[in-house]
Amino acid sequence: MTTPTKKAIITIKDLHKQFGSNVVLNGFDLELFEGENLVVMGKSGSGKSVMIKCVIGLEQPNSGSILVMNQKINKLEQEALDELRTEIGFLFQGSALYDSMSVRENLEFPLRRHTKKFGVIEDTTPLVMEALESVGLAHAIDLMPNELSGGMKRRIALARTLILKPKIILYDEPTTGLDPITSKEIVLLMNSIQKQYNTSSIIITHDVDCAKVIANRMILLIDGVNYIEGTFDELASSTDPKVQAFFK
Repeated sequence: MTTPTKKAIITIKDLHKQFGSNVVLNGFDLELFEGENLVVMGKSGSGKSVMIKCVIGLEQPNSGSILVMNQKINKLEQEALDELRTEIGFLFQGSALYDSMSVRENLEFPLRRHTKKFGVIEDTTPLVMEALESVGLAHAIDLMPNELSGGMKRRIALARTLILKPKIILYDEPTTGLDPITSKEIVLLMNSIQKQYNTSSIIITHDVDCAKVIANRMILLIDGVNYIEGTFDELASSTDPKVQAFFK
């Protein structure tokens, strides 16, 4: 496998995390390079979502180091952590839109919260429209979440992530709960966003079809460690039974 020559934007070394006696991560390593889509696959409960929550400081690891854009996550004061988070978009598994807010208000929310990055914006409409146009939903600006389909909610959540113009996007099961056609549309949209914004992304997924289309590189998280990594084709052709199990 050829290692990308681009610099690492996230580096995880020897990450350990357990809940009581349940060991979830047991020395996990990962490097995400600039402009790369990195897919992390693993069984349910294998620690994938826990790992990305550690990356953004929502969970504290028991040991190990996490560098994001050359900053040690567990060493940052809250203000510095909040500032770094404006560079990290997080697409939640369930979209996590605010039900009581319109699409416009959902997208305005991060702009109003993170004034340090953009200052106080008097007219948010141009930024809101830009983000909505990037996901093909400019016409939905005044709709409420209960008026959106599952695929539209996922797109709006992605627009809300993009509005802060992050350098990194973390996707937690982006195609879960969507029909095959909508799933394919979301994956193609993710690829388009990578090219348009030159984002670096970690994609947590069970969806082999999604991984095949989106992954520049893949990691299989097995038994709490980075068990194997490589391109989709390299992993799919592996004769290791633990690896084969993901591609059958």
